[in-house]
Amino acid sequence: MRITSHLYEAYLKCPTKCFLRAHGEIAAGNEYPDWVRTQNALFVGEGSQRLMQETKRGECVCGDHAAGNVKSPKWRLAVNFCASAENLESTIHAVEHVPSKGRSEPARFLPIRFIYTDKLSRDDRLLLAFDGLVLSEMLGREVSHGKIIHGHSHAKLNVKTSALAGEVRKHIADIAELLSNPSPPDLILIPHCTECEFQARCRQKALENNDLSLLSGMTAKERKKLHDKGIFTVTQLSYTFRPRRRPKRLQDKREKYNHSLRALAIRQKKIHLVGNPELRIEGTPVYLDLEGLPDRDFYYLIGVRLENHDTVDQYSLWADGVENEKRIWSEFLDILANTKDPVLIHYGSYETVFLKRSPSLRLAYCGTHGVESGQDISKFTLCHFCTSLLSHILKQPQGHWPLSWCEVEWPLIIRLPEPCVSSRMGAFAPFRFEGSPSDLQSGRLCCDRSSYFAIEPNHPRSEVESGCGVLVRTQKSRV
Repeated sequence: MRITSHLYEAYLKCPTKCFLRAHGEIAAGNEYPDWVRTQNALFVGEGSQRLMQETKRGECVCGDHAAGNVKSPKWRLAVNFCASAENLESTIHAVEHVPSKGRSEPARFLPIRFIYTDKLSRDDRLLLAFDGLVLSEMLGREVSHGKIIHGHSHAKLNVKTSALAGEVRKHIADIAELLSNPSPPDLILIPHCTECEFQARCRQKALENNDLSLLSGMTAKERKKLHDKGIFTVTQLSYTFRPRRRPKRLQDKREKYNHSLRALAIRQKKIHLVGNPELRIEGTPVYLDLEGLPDRDFYYLIGVRLENHDTVDQYSLWADGVENEKRIWSEFLDILANTKDPVLIHYGSYETVFLKRSPSLRLAYCGTHGVESGQDISKFTLCHFCTSLLSHILKQPQGHWPLSWCEVEWPLIIRLPEPCVSSRMGAFAPFRFEGSPSDLQSGRLCCDRSSYFAIEPNHPRSEVESGCGVLVRTQKSRV
């Protein structure tokens, strides 16, 4: 079977994806790959047109017209060049021919690849190296360099493809061995699955097999260690959990994340509380949510929510373009300046990465607090709450709770339909949450590890509104 650039690109992301593409598996259920292909095709077409306009008439050829006499061509630019040699094939976006300047400097061929993203990965360089290797085999001469044109500004990057040729050859050998087998490789869910056209197919297979890769956050090394012990499914892993009391010297340290406890929560369809969850915020909590284009380091929306005496202020700061980004950050800093002892609260690492990469904002915000005064709620929930969800991304819990955000009225009340909360130190029944948006976002829970909390799902709302606290304690219990 011929190894094409299309298959090589898939292999760099996932061997299973490469195998399925080679065998003509029908993709369905994910629109994102179609969007990516459309964006890349538009960028390739636009970039090729720009190069053709920069080349003199008569020195540019397209497609099959470049195939004749490629070793001593008369053209300077070939667009959509199809190169093939033995079992390799690549449709190169463009090939630049630099004529010889004498015996000391022979003619050169430079493969050109267009990438629509602003930031390049190693996979992009390896794809260019694959183009260069196939072109080199076809011409019978070394192709040592190539170009990548990428991003909205059409930036050019020169790449020494000969330095990557050894790695590309190893990949080609691995692909040939992979495709020679009649059965696909072992299925493993990876972060790339969210961008893959076979996401629905692979996830369904993983669910049927109850595979360990369903547990997001488990590394390949951890999976291999469990496989060596004969543990291959989430259910098998759940039976390995053994509760242990923490030594007094570790009481003030963060709880260690435990995959087996999470597997137990999934099997029992319960939420397990580890330790005594307590989120300490010394100052005024300012809830921060950023939206942007990570590829361009452009942040177009800043969402801010904070308590102001008895009211809750919410701000949505929009930037229509890069030129407006400085303005919304100035407005954000003004909000912080008018807040007493602000402490940034956010969910996930997106905001953390920004704060670390933005020294100007860090200096303006820090003052006497320092950027470390911001708190990531996802770390708190990950350490103390083992849910029955397979992923901890924010959209997963949102779909799990019986709550429609567009219909929220405050005070907010959340009802869990089934008994689903337990702890190794105490049992917790369905509870109802009552409070403000800040209570919900800060995870402010009043828990006693030896107490049993319960409110009937059909409890009258009037009694709830007149009650105090987040959870109502009803009795003691031991497990």
